Amino acid sequence: MKIALAQLNFTVNHFEQNVAKMVDSINKAKISKIDLIVFSELSVCGYPPHDLLEREEFIQKCITSVNTIATHCVGITAIVGSPSFNNNPRGKMLFNSAYVLSEGKIASIHHKSLLPDYDVFDEYRYFEPNTDQYSLANIGNSKVAITICEDLWDDQPVTSSFGREMLYRTSPMEKLSKFNPDFIINIAASPFNYNSEASRLEVFRSNVARYGLPVIYVNQVGGNTELLFDGGSMVLNSKGEVIHLLKSFEEDYFVIDTGDLNLNNHQNVEVDDQLRIVRIHDALVMGIRDYFKKMGFSKATLGLSGGIDSAVVLALAQKALGSAAIRVLLMPSQYSSQHSIDDAVALANKLNIQYDIVGIQPIFDSFKNQLQPIFEGLEENITEENIQARVRGTLLMALSNKFGHLLLNTSNKSEAAVGYGTLYGDMNGAISVLGDVYKTDVYRLANYINRNEEVIPINTIVKPPSAELRPDQKDSDSLPPYDILDAILFAYIEQQLGAEKIVKMGYDSSIVNKVIRLVNVNEYKRFQAPPILRVSSKAFGFGRKMPLVSKW
Repeated sequence: MKIALAQLNFTVNHFEQNVAKMVDSINKAKISKIDLIVFSELSVCGYPPHDLLEREEFIQKCITSVNTIATHCVGITAIVGSPSFNNNPRGKMLFNSAYVLSEGKIASIHHKSLLPDYDVFDEYRYFEPNTDQYSLANIGNSKVAITICEDLWDDQPVTSSFGREMLYRTSPMEKLSKFNPDFIINIAASPFNYNSEASRLEVFRSNVARYGLPVIYVNQVGGNTELLFDGGSMVLNSKGEVIHLLKSFEEDYFVIDTGDLNLNNHQNVEVDDQLRIVRIHDALVMGIRDYFKKMGFSKATLGLSGGIDSAVVLALAQKALGSAAIRVLLMPSQYSSQHSIDDAVALANKLNIQYDIVGIQPIFDSFKNQLQPIFEGLEENITEENIQARVRGTLLMALSNKFGHLLLNTSNKSEAAVGYGTLYGDMNGAISVLGDVYKTDVYRLANYINRNEEVIPINTIVKPPSAELRPDQKDSDSLPPYDILDAILFAYIEQQLGAEKIVKMGYDSSIVNKVIRLVNVNEYKRFQAPPILRVSSKAFGFGRKMPLVSKW
């Protein structure tokens, strides 16, 4: 039997487009005499649909779309992902399901058992877990175990941040294996994060080897707001070795013959930490491109300061959208260094980006003059720094409104973590590109962008980072060195370690406590920040829900 893996980029709630993509792939497969074509989890409606699942008309469109796709499945079988109704009056109204479509109709439906409810996932909010409806699909002469995403993870232990091991309550693979399937198909919507790529691959290998069954894994690709899906669909033989790995961060299509599922000629697939920055780069480019395309926008703007953050964002945006789609503002103040202005101009020219220079000093002075009667006798402080940031934010939003350019936020994760940003100023934006990228990785991204030629001026990379909001200002005046800051932040945010454990790692207790306090007290700022393209295991946003009002 010939099986096609169709790794496609779906848009949430765009049924017409999603169905058209699948039908095109089905017709392509028919020409090649393919027996079975497999699509990803919730492919019909796009993932994640969130509270659209609570709308009756949305579910009806899902069912109608499945039936439409089924009419094209004559002489071929397809597996698609979509919600289905739970006919049991007890429990949630819906299942997260895989539909087997054959001979113009729905042949069988298989429901997801292990519903994730951690980090960015909240499937228990909408779906009923499958607990007893286990069966194989008979496709051609093969008996196939159809699983959905986490179902293939079986009963692998999950260790919490405080050291306790928790086992899944059900074991779908244990139950399905008793029916003696010939192989496993797993459809998924597994988002990218650079912290757990190796563990995801190891889960596949260990579970496949445990049951001695080949696996065909089809993952979603593309960006849906914050979530970035890397694809990376694959075929594994019964030893857990990868026979074929599909492309990352782009659509792909591959055909495997079941006679080849137990072959020993496999690819050497390892997750190399040296490739981490490459994959972050590619994920962010895809995330920008899909955010604009799926939102219906084509043009972008940002404030180009001569600093490394805005330089990296501009380079990523130019790669994603093209030079003609971007127009930037340079907004120097009396505190801006000439080399920063020169670096910004050099980068814009290198990338062939249209730019305008609008000095903010006259506007800043007018603010100070108007506030002088109220502030008389008081020394300048962070207030005046924030006014400058908000003047710049207002100018950028003016350009955005006038010309229809979406504003890209340029703040990095280190700054967002400790509140080193100004609400309604440099925190403005429709999407945050670097909000899940620590400053040390921003430098690595810059060096990767410059791997073949100098795109970002070297001076931008090597000079001490500064907001340039007061004379001779440097980030190090307020923050620990970024290599130390980022290590503490990673331990506290991603690894969820407390102060005591972080200090035992060798960091100064006063610095650790200061950093943790800054993270905690600035939660209200991040609550008002734009959505962040997620590349780590714990990004700020809806995957990290902390109280705004709490005693720290």
